Amino acid sequence: SVASLFTLSLLKKINFKNTERPLCITFGSPLIGDEDLQEAISKYAAWNSCFLHVVSDQDPVPRVLFNGYQPFGTFLMFSKMGCSCFEDPRTILELLKATYSGSPGNQDPNPVFDVYGTFVKDINRKVICKDTTKLPERTTQPLRACIITQIVATGLKQPEQQRQNVDVNIIIKETEKREKLKPKREAFDPTKGLNDIKVNMAFLEQYKKLSIDNGMGYYDRYKIESCNGMTTIDMDLERYKKSLTIYWKDMVDQAEKRPQTVGAFLRTRSLFGGTNYRRMIEPLDIANYYNKGLSDYINNGRSEHYEKLEQWLKEMKETEKPSSSSGPNDLKKQNVKSSLTEDSCFWAHVEEALILCELLTGRESSAMNKESSKKKRKASAMDEESSKKKLVEFENYVYGLMKNYAVSSEIFLPKSSFMKWWGEYREIMGTSCSSPLANLIKNVENHKEYSKGTLVIPEM
Repeated sequence: SVASLFTLSLLKKINFKNTERPLCITFGSPLIGDEDLQEAISKYAAWNSCFLHVVSDQDPVPRVLFNGYQPFGTFLMFSKMGCSCFEDPRTILELLKATYSGSPGNQDPNPVFDVYGTFVKDINRKVICKDTTKLPERTTQPLRACIITQIVATGLKQPEQQRQNVDVNIIIKETEKREKLKPKREAFDPTKGLNDIKVNMAFLEQYKKLSIDNGMGYYDRYKIESCNGMTTIDMDLERYKKSLTIYWKDMVDQAEKRPQTVGAFLRTRSLFGGTNYRRMIEPLDIANYYNKGLSDYINNGRSEHYEKLEQWLKEMKETEKPSSSSGPNDLKKQNVKSSLTEDSCFWAHVEEALILCELLTGRESSAMNKESSKKKRKASAMDEESSKKKLVEFENYVYGLMKNYAVSSEIFLPKSSFMKWWGEYREIMGTSCSSPLANLIKNVENHKEYSKGTLVIPEM
């Protein structure tokens, strides 16, 4: 019981993005929670999977607390006949009541402890894997046959040989009914559906290309048209965006539920697909976020599935052998015009830089709502030097991306939010503004050279 409570406290307090989840295995533990606790844990499949409760048919302790107490996690119930795992809480309660084979009076606990020790040794030697149960008749329905086989392994006899005062048929019938009512779940396959998703991504690639042809990046086009009214193309984009988001949220959720090798949540092919999705779609979520007049997207608005996809990519790269050459390769440079910006939060950084410029100049974006304006007036108390320091940090951040050809050349398009920031930033810093990034941006020819992949960017 203490182990279960301690594990619950760990799950609540520790950030498991970079840490393995604990696995709590109890032997003969009594039930410890009520229905509210059970429901709370069941909402998080990853939490529920952290508990394995081993119960012997000879142990009275797990059967002491029934009134008001509910099981959670997986119960591995064993007897001389074998063992079976159960997750459905009602089935577990019924079997706890029905499978006790010990005497009703006081019992010496030592033999029970020995039973658990023997069970662990048997599993280790794989002796327990030998099937000693009698299989149901061939005419039995597959689901019912499976349930009967599982229940017999817990120590209950088959229906025709049922124990006194225990109607095994009722347990089988109720368990079968609950299993049929459960929504059908297909086996998790990380690659399934990727081909369909490619079709949706192809539409967004076309949207991106058409936007660039009109002198505006797809981020800014989407941001403007989301406010001014969407065209048929934009509505199609929303539909594809929604479909992609549902797919990848489900992929991330399913990947977390499955036992994994450390750092291997998604197969390489799936992870690359998720990375392209994140780099394409997250900027659109950022546009929606700042259109509402909000700020600090990274800390307050970012979806967890984006964070996980980014983290898993980082972990995969850490396991790869470092490249012998430093800097971007020629192919990466040549494709910079059509490529996606590697940091999917780039536009959030741009928006925050624009907000800083507005604070320094005293202007407010027309998209800002009253609540945001209030926050900004409060933030304006920030001294000018601190604001300028943050803008310099953003400047260095952009320069680092450019040096690695990790940012799309569409940021230099005339109607780009980035170029809007640059105009306001230059006004704040004055015409004498001189920095590595400023020296690059001032020369329009450098924009063209960068989009061709031929711009040589010196070290800072």
